[in-house]
Amino acid sequence: MDVKVSEICEHRFLLYNKDATQHLFEVSAGLDSLVLGEGQILAQVRQVVKAGEGVLGLGRNISGLFKHAITVGKRVRTETDIAAGAVSVSSAAVELAFMKLPESSHTTARMLVVGAGKMGKLVIKHLVAKGCTKMVVVNRSEEKVAAIREEMKGVEIIYRPFTDMLACSAEADVIFTSTASETPLFSKEHVKDLPPVSSEVGGLRLFIDISVPRNVGSCVTDVEGAQVYNVDDLKEVVAANKEDRLRKAMEAQAIITEELKQFEAWRDSLETVPTIKKLRAYADRIRLAELEKCLSKMGEDIPKKTRKAVDDLSRGIVNKLLHGPMQHLRCDGNDSRTLNEALENMNALNRMFGLESDLSLVEQKIRAKVEQSQK
Repeated sequence: MDVKVSEICEHRFLLYNKDATQHLFEVSAGLDSLVLGEGQILAQVRQVVKAGEGVLGLGRNISGLFKHAITVGKRVRTETDIAAGAVSVSSAAVELAFMKLPESSHTTARMLVVGAGKMGKLVIKHLVAKGCTKMVVVNRSEEKVAAIREEMKGVEIIYRPFTDMLACSAEADVIFTSTASETPLFSKEHVKDLPPVSSEVGGLRLFIDISVPRNVGSCVTDVEGAQVYNVDDLKEVVAANKEDRLRKAMEAQAIITEELKQFEAWRDSLETVPTIKKLRAYADRIRLAELEKCLSKMGEDIPKKTRKAVDDLSRGIVNKLLHGPMQHLRCDGNDSRTLNEALENMNALNRMFGLESDLSLVEQKIRAKVEQSQK
């Protein structure tokens, strides 16, 4: 596909530093999605990390950023449960059906979907997501049903023409309707002659009508053993769930703010890595030189066990001596005091041990961080 860079640039937006991090965290948490909290975006962020493994340019900073974003996404969904609750009519229809059915019948209830258009297909997808593995779909033509069947591998989707609709309804416990018919498909006369459903599914045949205009006549509610729900009923569920998700989104923002500070602290700590490496290398050179002097004084016939014991001793001493300085080079990032101390400690170590570290870039970054935190 030959797309000019100029055309791509028309649709881009650029964010830098903290703004870019916060945006990625919000995307991963599902706060930037059309449907708040939807889970597909988190899977896409995971795919980015997987695709970037071993790719030049995806260094420690970027890799760490995306991995932290995945952690944020998982934490938001776990602690706020933001993805719970249907926020579309089709998902609400399926959620309502499972709420009304006894839990013991969730995997055995007989499902019928009338209409295989856009809404019907979404109902089928939500049914599959709920664990439904078999259903009957009534449609004018088999073409759309066949396409859905091809997409939903491992699910038994049985096609029936409209002429079989009433016969299929007689064998169904839950009936979803989503056609463009201008007149009702089910009337009181149609439904009253249907055989009763089993007590195992609650003793009521559920008609869940998500069509506008309605596919199920209002008079069907008068039929004993039938229960009808329409779009108006579902819209109340959707509206309540959307409000709930907005409240949870505010909780998610608090989590993101906390995680943002943690990530910036980790990223800031990387600035001290060159100094840490040089200090360790400096200490190790001294250790090896002194170790060689010690071993040479002990003679040539030193047992391997003794040689290893002396080597381990020298490493242990160096590690214990370096532990304190290393800890003070860690840049916590939570307040300006810690950041100032990190800069002072790096300069002090550079002067004391002649590490010749180029601290100008680090100093600029940390001073900028200090100034920002003091605003």
